Amino acid sequence: MRLIARYAKDKGEFFEIVTLYDEEMQKEQVSKENPTIKTLAYEHPAALWFERKMQDDFGIIVEDAFDKRPLVHQEQFPANIYPMRKDFTKKELDFSTFKPYDYEVINGDGVFQVSVGPIHAGIIEPGHFHFSQAGERMLHQEVRHFYTYRGIEKMVEGKTLTQAKPIIERISGNESIAYQICLRDIMVQSSGEKLGASLQKHHALLLELERIIHHLTDLGFIPNDAGFGAALAFGSKLAEDARRMMQKLTGHRFGFGAIDFDAISFDMLALKEWLDKIEADINYFEDWITDIPSVWDRLDTTGALTIQKALKYDTVGVMARASGVAIDRRLNPFYLERGFVMASQVSGDVAARFKLRMAEVKNSILLMRNFLQKKIATQKLSKLQDGEYMSFCESSIGELFMAIDIKDGVIERFYSRDASFMNWQVLHVMMLKDIIADFPLINKSCDLSYAGNDL
Repeated sequence: MRLIARYAKDKGEFFEIVTLYDEEMQKEQVSKENPTIKTLAYEHPAALWFERKMQDDFGIIVEDAFDKRPLVHQEQFPANIYPMRKDFTKKELDFSTFKPYDYEVINGDGVFQVSVGPIHAGIIEPGHFHFSQAGERMLHQEVRHFYTYRGIEKMVEGKTLTQAKPIIERISGNESIAYQICLRDIMVQSSGEKLGASLQKHHALLLELERIIHHLTDLGFIPNDAGFGAALAFGSKLAEDARRMMQKLTGHRFGFGAIDFDAISFDMLALKEWLDKIEADINYFEDWITDIPSVWDRLDTTGALTIQKALKYDTVGVMARASGVAIDRRLNPFYLERGFVMASQVSGDVAARFKLRMAEVKNSILLMRNFLQKKIATQKLSKLQDGEYMSFCESSIGELFMAIDIKDGVIERFYSRDASFMNWQVLHVMMLKDIIADFPLINKSCDLSYAGNDL
């Protein structure tokens, strides 16, 4: 079975541990007096971050875990504070004494340590990468994040879904439409209704536009990190044009507030013309970049993730499909009947992830054409009912999972698992045959979210 998520809930008298697989869901009650559970990390290595997060959020001890270091809590976070417990109500915390984080390192003659981040050159988000090096060769890498932790799970508790929407849709800018669609599906479920076909098609159109924007950005940056800056200039221009189209369609460059149940109108002719132009531009870009051997010398065989490791770490999204894993939440009749074809590669290297994104842009253009409609109908939902709800969406990075418990009309527990939370955990496996100068290229070819990961 594939692990999707593992998280905890404070149920008052006890903690409930939810473990979700692709084939089943398991629930376990844990005493608050002795909150201990068994680890799943020996079978599912990606369970490790879920379990370390439960330790930080709830004080739940994973008694047989091989890694009990804090995950979310930074060096000066006060001890014995568990912010996701219901009895935690503080608005501010005092810093505690600085306690150095114990990084995983390899020691030996000629081996040295290199720290990268959390502050980086440029405008990327904060994240820390710790390397053990023998010369230029990377022996080991550890990823340490949660510098953009905002406490969103706690922040939205007690709010209605409508009140929480502006927060949830801003969790990760690259995936705003995807987060909104997950929230939309939970709203529809809790109303006991079915989403109208017209709105479903329009929302899917926006999701594919968001995917195109993100992929175009990466298609420019990946060759740039291989020393071919002209690709960045061209890709950035295409991504900016797509971003402006998002603003025309939704009123916001990131599509904030775009996924709702109201009827809208937009310039269909302008969208059709843009689709024709972007299709011609991406075909030109592909022909151009294919004939530059020096780029492929850097992309081929670099940062390879085998299908065996991808499956072992329950990898999702672009990274999984580039390694030969057939996984995509769009593999359903709604998408397949409108021209969806799942892109895949098998080599699992930077080149594979680049080619896969190129194929997905082309397929997203086709899907957008097939989602076009002259009139978009409105829909009014019935009153949302209390209950426990889950939803999924295939974001531009991969599978997004969201779970919301509603009690007395407001959010009792909010949880989301970005694709990045799974995929960051396998990044270190991809470094072992390469030199440290390849790290930015490998990292960019995965292009994972820091904010979506950190919550």
